[in-house]
Amino acid sequence: MLMKAAIGTVFLAVVCRLQGQGVPVDPLASLTIADVAGGKRLFEAQCAPCHGIDGRGGKGANLAIPRLKHATDNQELVAVIREGIEGTGMLRAWQLDDRELLQVAAYVRSLAGVAASATPGDPEHGRALFEARGCKGCHIVNGTGSSLAPELTAVGARRGTQYLRKKLLNPGAETTDGFLMIRAILRDGREVRGFRVNEDSFTIQIKDADNRFHSFRKAGLARLEKEFGQTLMPSFGATLAAGELDDLVAYLAGLKGGA
Repeated sequence: MLMKAAIGTVFLAVVCRLQGQGVPVDPLASLTIADVAGGKRLFEAQCAPCHGIDGRGGKGANLAIPRLKHATDNQELVAVIREGIEGTGMLRAWQLDDRELLQVAAYVRSLAGVAASATPGDPEHGRALFEARGCKGCHIVNGTGSSLAPELTAVGARRGTQYLRKKLLNPGAETTDGFLMIRAILRDGREVRGFRVNEDSFTIQIKDADNRFHSFRKAGLARLEKEFGQTLMPSFGATLAAGELDDLVAYLAGLKGGA
């Protein structure tokens, strides 16, 4: 293990030196098929809980695409895995040594060449369902809709089909970052319920179902409740037939950020 870490450290040191001389270097250029296999094992053990066992997204982003938003080249990819992405659920990989870091990055890059499995359902009918069910009353798609809930313009590039289906059936199962439900009871008995926008030790800001913002000093409230596992989004399990659910998932999976 010490030898492996030493080799990785020396390799990264060489990369940094060449970069300082203005020489473009691919940090993954010297890795082998065995390294990619090692990266797969590490990914499945440590990254799959968020990104899915196949890398196609879950709570974390879909990585099985040719171009990653935060990692347009291999240098950026290694940096993202090492340092994480501030303000998101992507944490720094402190548990990986230098060589393991490169192996995971190499495996992530290999996912772009894996053919996606076919998604059942009719995306055009899914689009019609999305419109008919009033989903744009909460979500923005390609510039139209409401900002109450997460924007979905590129949701298919970030989330896998299994996650999308689970979210439609049980929307409170996994709360998206920034959308924790809060119930604030004022001292006069009035109640404000909505998503948490911001919170510190003394104050909290809430966005209600009408997209209105409220700011409270915690000391001035009668009670403040965090409703984990709750959401304003209804479950579609009882209101959509199995085929309709497939169609809606297919539509959402096809939203990659284009018009």
